Amino acid sequence: MINLTDSAINAVRTAISGAQAGVQGLRIMVQSGGCAGLKYSMGLVKEVSPDDLVIEQQDVRLFIDPASQPHINGTVVDFVVGLENSGFTFNNPNAASKCSCGKSFS
Repeated sequence: MINLTDSAINAVRTAISGAQAGVQGLRIMVQSGGCAGLKYSMGLVKEVSPDDLVIEQQDVRLFIDPASQPHINGTVVDFVVGLENSGFTFNNPNAASKCSCGKSFS
């Protein structure tokens, strides 16, 4: 369904360890918006929705809502550190096109 690189797993672990107690994992969503039509959204969550797809990779839990699942099936999420910017990147085989920042796709 979705795969996190080791770098992404370490970034999520760091975020969870710095968060308030009770964080269950990371939610990855696709929402309308961005310059290409759809955008990725991520956030730490304390509660899992009953209809979420739960993926556990190493000790990191991902939660994906049903509407987002078809958009991100097969996606590889990485965390890169660069001189100009650092953050999560998405290699999505379902994206017909993406914006130059890599945060939005269609």
